[in-house]
Amino acid sequence: MLMAPPSPIPLLWRSDFDKFVVTANFQRRGWQRWHANHDFDWNVYWANVHTTREIFSPENGIRLGEHQRVNHFPNHYELTRKDLLVKNVKRYRKDLEREAIRAGEDPAGASRNASSAVDFLPATFTLPGEYALFADAFRKETEALLPTAKDDEDAKSAARPRATSGRGVASSSRASRDLSARARGRRKRPTWIMKPTGKAQGKGIFLINSLQQTKRWASASYAGGAHNGLMLGARGEEAYVVSRYVDDPLLIGGKKFDLRLYVVVTSFRPLRAFVSRLGFARFCAAKYVSSQSSKGDLDDHYAHLTNVAVQKKNAEYNEKHGGKWSLTNLRLFLESARGAEATSRLFKELDAVILKSLRAVQHVMHNDAHCFELYGYDMLIDEGLKPWLIEVNASPSLSATTEDDRDVKLAVIRDALAVAVPESFCGGSEVDGRVNSVGSLDLLVDDAADAAAQTSRARERRDRGAGHLFLSRERNRRGDF
Repeated sequence: MLMAPPSPIPLLWRSDFDKFVVTANFQRRGWQRWHANHDFDWNVYWANVHTTREIFSPENGIRLGEHQRVNHFPNHYELTRKDLLVKNVKRYRKDLEREAIRAGEDPAGASRNASSAVDFLPATFTLPGEYALFADAFRKETEALLPTAKDDEDAKSAARPRATSGRGVASSSRASRDLSARARGRRKRPTWIMKPTGKAQGKGIFLINSLQQTKRWASASYAGGAHNGLMLGARGEEAYVVSRYVDDPLLIGGKKFDLRLYVVVTSFRPLRAFVSRLGFARFCAAKYVSSQSSKGDLDDHYAHLTNVAVQKKNAEYNEKHGGKWSLTNLRLFLESARGAEATSRLFKELDAVILKSLRAVQHVMHNDAHCFELYGYDMLIDEGLKPWLIEVNASPSLSATTEDDRDVKLAVIRDALAVAVPESFCGGSEVDGRVNSVGSLDLLVDDAADAAAQTSRARERRDRGAGHLFLSRERNRRGDF
């Protein structure tokens, strides 16, 4: 087995990616690239998820030393696989409910509060296993959208001509159109979005508004028997998740966008995570039309999917700015359009969603001290400024589409390495206590530092109490009252 290099020798790095934003960061630190003929083992490995699986596979017998760090946790997929993310969040909701009941809260209130705490994921089911549950939810929502007898009567009444003139005619006509539009809108079916559990870059995604579309998809994708009313995959086809589509996204310039936020985790137990200020908004190239509108097109991926890999195929894609805004520019726009208070509340809620998602997987993640992770969070903001978690990426894209994009990713990886491989790892002095920011990274949570601070405060209170008791006894002994 190769040994760790002695401390005077620069750290040795490996990478499965020959991307400039990765290699440049290692080179700028003065570290040396590891090769198989080296006498010493590597220190830092920027690996892909397949290599990570091999490193931690029990069959390989690999044991990492204290001098080594790798950029994925062994079972990172508990957070980054769409189906497992949903499963873990649902379990987290049940844990919150049980804790509240143990604390004395009534069961109904505990259930309601727990559901509210994790209301950042659209309703989601895994197919084919949860098809029956999905079909039931779909039918109930469809029935809720059906027009009532009163809606029909109101629509007919609004359509009848009235004896009026002038502005009253225009007002009556406009009211009739509005009411008829509402009645027609209530006949619309709910829209859901289908995604393969293990793919990225918009591959395999499509929108549906009928159960028959789901069955046609299953028939085309699978061969074999039926399972819960859906065809089972005899060819081992990949599972899908189906989620309620957020049909009222916040639009800027009539276009849909989502957020890419970078999160660095250095430990899950105790939890320690940072959020970068250098994320960005990704815009669609085509203007958005609601799927509930008669002009909406479920198959128009250029209007519905924000993935850069999808948008680059559109003739309207802008190579100069890549359809991206920095978080700073987005925040300035929202402050002017929605106000500073609402914008500040939104960004706090974004942090809260990230923290809750990490808490949801905290106790199922293999917390190996040799690991850290740079996650790419994809979030959507709706018209009411509510954030929705779309997915989490274990390998966010390292390709730079513009010069600004390259600078952002260079800085994000630089700062990720700064917290994951600190100076103490390289032989420098260790920093004690809580570190609130490193470069572009702001501390989201540090359970160990918080626990240490709480212990310190308790000790101070105990010491003060002991000091007061001593002085009191001294005064009593001397007869001072």
